[in-house]
Amino acid sequence: MIKYGELSTKKGNINFFINTLYRNIQNKLKKFNTKIYKDISRMYIEFDDKDLDNILKKINTIFGIHEYVVAYKINTDIELIKKTILQILNNEDFDTFKVETKRSDKTFPIPSLEFSKQIGGLILKNIDHSKVDVHNPHLLINIEIRHEYTYIYLNHYKGLGGYPNGTLGHGMLMLSGGIDSPVSGYLALKRGMILDAVYFEAIPHTSIEARNKVIALTKKLVNYTNKIELHIIPFTDIQESIYKNIDPAYCITIMRRMMYRIMEKLAKMKKAQVIVNGESIGQVASQTLTSMNVINNVTNFPVIRPVACLDKLEIIDIAKKIDTYDISILPYEDCCTIFVPKHPIINPNLNDAVKFEESFDYNSLIDEAIKNRIVMDIKEEDEDNKFKDLL
Repeated sequence: MIKYGELSTKKGNINFFINTLYRNIQNKLKKFNTKIYKDISRMYIEFDDKDLDNILKKINTIFGIHEYVVAYKINTDIELIKKTILQILNNEDFDTFKVETKRSDKTFPIPSLEFSKQIGGLILKNIDHSKVDVHNPHLLINIEIRHEYTYIYLNHYKGLGGYPNGTLGHGMLMLSGGIDSPVSGYLALKRGMILDAVYFEAIPHTSIEARNKVIALTKKLVNYTNKIELHIIPFTDIQESIYKNIDPAYCITIMRRMMYRIMEKLAKMKKAQVIVNGESIGQVASQTLTSMNVINNVTNFPVIRPVACLDKLEIIDIAKKIDTYDISILPYEDCCTIFVPKHPIINPNLNDAVKFEESFDYNSLIDEAIKNRIVMDIKEEDEDNKFKDLL
């Protein structure tokens, strides 16, 4: 039984969010024998018992679910409810319990509170050493009484929350091999976006292993959505031109400005609404507020920075939760780290940045890089060897 949580605040367009969640769940569970039903307050998944563990793993990767329970569905009959509860509890190890009844079917002859008391008495009489604890029970027994069916369940499980993928637009994620950008991608997906990812590489200065890292990170993120299109941008000529023509202190600033120009062009090509990246305020020289202002000046596109106000330990905690951390710390540098100068400027001047850029023809280099990009369509079910010819 799926509970919506935040989706219930959508009122006039709640059906759009519920229907999208329904399709996303269908897609995730397509390999299993399931029946899925939905209404305005709940969604129900019927399944084969043997698939329960694998289905729960999938449910734990779907955004838009506030909470879920594994429930027993039976006909609404008083004696059958009592019999089923005793059968369920005979397989449970507990000392204290509480019964909560919700009676949406008002034709059911016993009020909710009274029925909870009856069930509590039944348990005390039939289950040895059991005690009622209404404040902090070891076991919470939930009974939801509907007209045709009654649902009985014990424990609640927390879902990922957020909005279903595909409800709130399309973003382009700047995905490096580091810790921060995959976490930003995860948080953007949580807010209902679909994502394309963009990786800038500078072979031979960066390695194929660095590209492999980004592919592996993309495959971790795709667990939380349907697919991610990964764009691999050949950045070598741009990066070499920067380091040949520009004051070393400004190289990172100019490099990031070039990346933003490319991101905007790609976003327009893909009809995306926003750029997403892993910038965190003050973490490195290019992420001071002054640097971010100068770098961001090249685009009017909205830029979302989901981890901007998180500290590194908070970001690492999320990276470990989504299983990207161990990949991100592999020792293969990307083009953002391999050419970092000894003393990068932390408070760049916009006029100086513009003047430095006049020293080379970056527009033609940008167009060439976009033209020669590699595009990989990465899906959850992809085998590890699918992309071997590109590695």
